[in-house]
Amino acid sequence: MARQTKPLSPTECSSAKAKEKDYRLYDGGGLFLLVKSNGSKIWRFKYTKPNGVETLMSFGEFPAVTLANARGLREEAKSLLAKSLDPIEERNRKKEEARSENSSSFEIIAHEWFDRAMANKSKSHRDRTMNRLESDIFPWLGKRDISTIEAPELLTCLRRIEERGAIETAHRVRWSCGKVFTYAIATGRAKHNPADILAKADVLQSPTTIPFPTITDPVKIGALMRAIDSLEASLTVKCATQLAPLVFTRIGELRKAEWSEIDFERKQWRIPAAKMKSRAPHIVPLSRQALEILRTIQPLSGHKQYVFEGGRTNGRPMSEAAINVALRRLGYSQEEFTGHSFRKIASTQLNESHLWHRDAIERQLAHGEKDTVAATYNHAQHLPERTEMMQWWADYLDKLKAGGDILHFPSRSASA
Repeated sequence: MARQTKPLSPTECSSAKAKEKDYRLYDGGGLFLLVKSNGSKIWRFKYTKPNGVETLMSFGEFPAVTLANARGLREEAKSLLAKSLDPIEERNRKKEEARSENSSSFEIIAHEWFDRAMANKSKSHRDRTMNRLESDIFPWLGKRDISTIEAPELLTCLRRIEERGAIETAHRVRWSCGKVFTYAIATGRAKHNPADILAKADVLQSPTTIPFPTITDPVKIGALMRAIDSLEASLTVKCATQLAPLVFTRIGELRKAEWSEIDFERKQWRIPAAKMKSRAPHIVPLSRQALEILRTIQPLSGHKQYVFEGGRTNGRPMSEAAINVALRRLGYSQEEFTGHSFRKIASTQLNESHLWHRDAIERQLAHGEKDTVAATYNHAQHLPERTEMMQWWADYLDKLKAGGDILHFPSRSASA
């Protein structure tokens, strides 16, 4: 392909489409836009280092870095080259200087603590922790030398969180900040912990523990099951909503289910430890009804990674909010029922049936075990009883769905 003879225009940059192979759009003076096969567009600057070696420098991704921005960066690089300075080395030197100057800032120390203390936590836990710090603390205290931050300043940030009604979040952010300050004290960059002062002073609103809403009346549970069957939604969302009460896993685990985890022969869904809140592998015995739902959606997504693929983003699972949105569409408010409520229904009804060992129910709910090593080896504990229980539970839900006055639990043998 012949190289362009005229500079680029913003329209050309915006309209450039991905092709089978990466290609370049040249602007001149060593600057070009690399259009990658995955659709991303990256500014590159080709130049010769003062020692005579030819190299490439990245200016960032379009459209975050506009054509005008890229041209400005090219001129800055050329100015440095005219002084026999390497632009990449100069950029790295400035970054290192900035890091040195800010090595005692709250944000830098928070990232240090996070990398060490949160490495073995689940991705969702890590993301929530860092997102809260980035949204609620860094904009106000991030650049400050951590040793200069006082309790009233931290309290001001936490009060902003309280004002939007997120009382529990305010306490969680205070806890994270306390860990950062403790880490700073241990590494010699602070002498006191204002987050601990706030905790001892009890100046934050007390979080009210609101139990997850649920339905306990068997007749209403039956109505819910019928409503789910009548749900007008995509096949993905409908199947996920139908499967949720049968497997009663956490919604995050359900939406990220992968076909590689489904064993039709063993009639099991085997969830790896990395996806579990307990950080231990988990086995979900699949009832006949659950298998029917999986076979229904298999022609749609069976050739893909996730059982419940997202509708707009190829290669990703469905939205975390999809099932809750479906429940709202059926007329169930957030105060009445949420995706998590399926677990509450199963826990309550299975325990009240008095047919199953409590440990089998707890194991199937994958409730956290303090000894994570033991949890790793115990994931198959009570599996024969759990397998029978899961089929009984699916049959029981079918009976409720059929209607009638179901005031007594059917016996175990009745579902066999």
